[in-house]
Amino acid sequence: MRVAVIGAGRIGSVVVRSLVRCGYSEIVATGRRDETLKNAASLGAEATRDNDYAVSSSDIVFLTVKPHHLPEVVKSVKPASWAGRTVVSFIAGARLATLEKAMAEAEVYRAMPNLNAEVGLSSTAVAQGTRTRDMATVDRLLKCMGRVYWVPEEFLDAWTALAGSGPAFIAEIIDALVLAGVLVGLPRDLAYSAALDVLEGTSRLLRESGTHPFKLRDDVTTPAGTTIRGLIAMESEGVKAALMKAVESAYRRSLEIGAEIDARVKRELGISD
Repeated sequence: MRVAVIGAGRIGSVVVRSLVRCGYSEIVATGRRDETLKNAASLGAEATRDNDYAVSSSDIVFLTVKPHHLPEVVKSVKPASWAGRTVVSFIAGARLATLEKAMAEAEVYRAMPNLNAEVGLSSTAVAQGTRTRDMATVDRLLKCMGRVYWVPEEFLDAWTALAGSGPAFIAEIIDALVLAGVLVGLPRDLAYSAALDVLEGTSRLLRESGTHPFKLRDDVTTPAGTTIRGLIAMESEGVKAALMKAVESAYRRSLEIGAEIDARVKRELGISD
């Protein structure tokens, strides 16, 4: 099986590394800049500027270009080259119906990974189009980046807000914990290690035990102890509400961006509803 990665930038490079880590060697990656092509080659992929060649010579195609480059990519590939290909789009906002019209006779999926794919720990949501025969292969390839969740397409904007933007929100929490550790007298490097360990350990404990977060919180909280004082401070500062609002705001922006991108792609490719 041969895999094409169209757009070997940040996320495209992650895809190539993930596939190589899983043992796939037949990979062709495209890019427009010399630096991008050199990087793709260094990762073990065949590097080329020719999108049509990459698509026509492959079985599976990952679209990892920026949204505003999608029309250019579609136009650079002969219509016949898309036929029979399995296409997995990482392009935010471009809807399945639009992608299927743009790449007639291709089997199209939309996927939304996150930055944690760099270490094989992505939470990737994937939605299937109307022509789907190769779901098992798509699932297997995406699992090279981490966990995979099959969802209806209408969930992808919410997924983008929670799992896609989530690493940034978690990074803010970690930074706050580190500063808090410094505030109460810990060296910065020690506070940083502690914050990472607490987050990693708590996540693993919740996943492996199946314990609800409320139960874990109550197990840590003793009467008149330190934890309840900290929880009261968090409640008074509205920490939980702030996190919920962050995800909701990201979700609403994802809807806006998606509508803008999809409309632009349709307009530039002459696709009607």
